[in-house]
Amino acid sequence: MKYMLMMNGPRNAYEQFGSWPQKEIEAHIGFMITFSQKLTASGELVSAEGLDAPTQAKIVRAGKDGKPITDGVFPESKEFLAGYWIVDVVSTERAYQIAAEASAAPGPGGKPLNMAIEVRQVMSGPPETA
Repeated sequence: MKYMLMMNGPRNAYEQFGSWPQKEIEAHIGFMITFSQKLTASGELVSAEGLDAPTQAKIVRAGKDGKPITDGVFPESKEFLAGYWIVDVVSTERAYQIAAEASAAPGPGGKPLNMAIEVRQVMSGPPETA
């Protein structure tokens, strides 16, 4: 079963991260690299990406003529998607274990950040009928 694990951060997360001492930034990035390598080695990692700062985000809709209309960024948003992993695991519980490990990435002083990681199953087709 595939799951998407979404790492959300507060509106000022990118600024906060940039203000950390260099060694703490390196420790955090090192954790994320090792974490992804471990998931790759286990065969569970499908994809993982960090996303650009929310200041670069736009909402796009099709206009009446089908051309894109952009809107945003919305500073009133409290949280933004900072990155994600897609994993292919044997159970929901395993997806939760992986999310908990990602949540504990080191932050300032090496303390776990305990970030909220949203876990949602990736649907590959219509629901099966009973």
